Amino acid sequence: MTAAVQLADGTRFDVPVGVTLLDAAQAAGLTLAHSCRTGRCSSCKVRVTEGATRALRPDAVLSPDERAAGWALTCTDTCDAPVALAARDLAELAGFKLLTLPARIDSLSLLAPDVMQVRLRLPPNHGLRYLPGQFVELVGPNGLRRAYSVANASATQGVELHVRRVPGGAMSAYLFDQAKPNDLVRLQGPRGSFHLGDVAGLHLVWLATGTGIAPFKAMLEGLAAQPEGQWPARIDLYWGNRLPADAYWQPEPGALGGRLNLHPVCSRAGADWTGLRGHVHERALEKEGRDAASLRVFACGSPAMIDSAQAAYAAWGLSDVHFHADAFVPSGGA
Repeated sequence: MTAAVQLADGTRFDVPVGVTLLDAAQAAGLTLAHSCRTGRCSSCKVRVTEGATRALRPDAVLSPDERAAGWALTCTDTCDAPVALAARDLAELAGFKLLTLPARIDSLSLLAPDVMQVRLRLPPNHGLRYLPGQFVELVGPNGLRRAYSVANASATQGVELHVRRVPGGAMSAYLFDQAKPNDLVRLQGPRGSFHLGDVAGLHLVWLATGTGIAPFKAMLEGLAAQPEGQWPARIDLYWGNRLPADAYWQPEPGALGGRLNLHPVCSRAGADWTGLRGHVHERALEKEGRDAASLRVFACGSPAMIDSAQAAYAAWGLSDVHFHADAFVPSGGA
């Protein structure tokens, strides 16, 4: 017995009894937006436009009110009767093979007092391919495993990660206090579905908090390597940190021919800070003159920011399929 699912792009697939929507789509050769696959982030959060879903296991994302309003998680939910979802098949992710590779730490550099740039050297002919925005899992001593967004557009010259020190975090303690160049680790990826897709001529809003800037750095590098005809018309990047000094990265001046506009946002800046304050999505929504039809929003960082941004943009009139997110969730301390 199966139940039919229809996506917003017209794609259909069947869900067997007891199988999640995400797993059923994958078995049918389709890719839906996802990240953690465990119900702890909001990357696979989707609006059910017809029918109803049923949770197979608990999640840490959706409130009872959100479920009542028609939201579901494809990684925890199934359906017992036909449903329609405001989602699309991410066909562009097909063909990116999940690999587990040995890697050597090439360099460790402090970008900020609590952010480490980790560069990894891969074996010759490693075959790792990913789309800018996706993440990998770093496997360290004693099988310690944590997920990090890749901060560079291609693994041709290795992989760059941005790691924040987390109090009590086992992996960050290793990387900040014990690791040294040439240490052997493992890398598994690519994972997740966060990526740009076709954005030619569109207006992009990028929302980042903390090290959530990493995938946007990779996306910017990826766009710069493409012909100008594939570039978006404009990118507004809102990067939220507590203090101005926490902003550890700056794009190249005139990036993408001046189409990139960086808007630093600080939540705890002193009286001398004359820039934006508060929440990144609120500052982004204050901009006037945007066309919802040409706008695409990409958010990466804390789950609280992503949930708030998604709700605010939905209320503003943005289609659900035009909001893309990757939430950073703790894994027992990173």
